[in-house]
Amino acid sequence: MKTGAPGPDARRKLGQSLVPEERLGRGAVPELSLSANMLLSHQRAPFVRHGLIDFSHAAQAAAGIISRFRVKASGPAAPARSLSGGNLQKFIVGREIAHQPAVFIVAQPTWGVDVGAAAQIHAEIRELKAAGCAVLLISEELDELFELCDRLHVIAKGRLSPSVATASASREQIGLWMSGLWQAAPQAASGAVREGGHAEA
Repeated sequence: MKTGAPGPDARRKLGQSLVPEERLGRGAVPELSLSANMLLSHQRAPFVRHGLIDFSHAAQAAAGIISRFRVKASGPAAPARSLSGGNLQKFIVGREIAHQPAVFIVAQPTWGVDVGAAAQIHAEIRELKAAGCAVLLISEELDELFELCDRLHVIAKGRLSPSVATASASREQIGLWMSGLWQAAPQAASGAVREGGHAEA
């Protein structure tokens, strides 16, 4: 019996959605239409029935995302590569949110989008959290992290920092951790980080 991490299809069935940092080639297939790109994360009914793709439903779903997220595109038939980076980001985020995930992993969710689109994406992420979805947000924007996250980790020099509650963290502390200095970082005033680098729940 094979062991190890589940593959993409198994993770989808478990309710995981992913917005990768690289849009073209990872988040979308450049040459394919937005409708066809819907199938990257929607491969079961009503998109696929008895092994047959319902292209009409895929087009309707893509049109819904274009409208809801105000994506500037000529329509569902537009190739992914014809969109600007920010508009493609909005489409990919919308596609993954439409999957109604139980676990939502998103890297750089608002990179390259305008202020209004960023606010909308943030609101959508908050709605996912409120509905009980677990969100793992990877970002270089401190404002975004402090606004959306309940707990923070820092990856620096190939290592993962302890976890700290966002409400207890300071920008100075996170700045030190971004340099890989969490062992020498001062204890948070609330005691959120114990001696030895273990985070309290």
